[in-house]
Amino acid sequence: MWIRKYWWKLLGAGFLMYALTYGLLCPVPALDITNETIRNLFYHVPMWFTMYALFTYSVYHSIQYLRRAVDDHDIQARTSAEIGFLFGVMGIATGSIWAKYTWGTYWEPKDPKLNGAAIALLIYLAYFVLRSAVEDETKRARLAAVYNIFAFPMQLAVTYIMPKFMLSLHPSSADTVSFKQYDLDSKLRLVFYPAVAGWVILGFWIFTLVYRYQLLKIKSENEEN
Repeated sequence: MWIRKYWWKLLGAGFLMYALTYGLLCPVPALDITNETIRNLFYHVPMWFTMYALFTYSVYHSIQYLRRAVDDHDIQARTSAEIGFLFGVMGIATGSIWAKYTWGTYWEPKDPKLNGAAIALLIYLAYFVLRSAVEDETKRARLAAVYNIFAFPMQLAVTYIMPKFMLSLHPSSADTVSFKQYDLDSKLRLVFYPAVAGWVILGFWIFTLVYRYQLLKIKSENEEN
């Protein structure tokens, strides 16, 4: 039955519809600075969760490629990294818009989390450049897999670990409280967690579409040759 095959897509679509509609209608706490902009919590933060999930999936397949040298692992590692990068860009874009309405600027150059996000995307941009610079397919796949294994903890360090110990305008840094600490009287979690689930599912849904396209493209090229 088709529902058994596509249940996770229906679930993701339901979560997103709920987050996009109720997220605009639900009451939010009247907090200083953020006010109504806190609703961006349902977009900006889940996009970073989606990026992390896809990068995790990517590095897993890079490890599997080094173990077995199966081309499919390389394809999945590359494709999931591409979609993760896309969500990282959207995360920065939504964060910049949020920063404009809360901090008065699209980019605070001294904020470690903003700079860490930019560095993380540059790390993965270098991953794509590396892939395009090597012509031999086997060598390219192996080099990319090794790079990906080192890139993953590096981006995690600059976007999540280091900002927790540095002064930042973001919540949960060395001198600020987390969302949990000042939103306990709100019902934001009722929207936030479904939003995270919905965006993550959407990210993997996009991945499956691009992955299938890549397989069809390779099959077509092989038939032509």
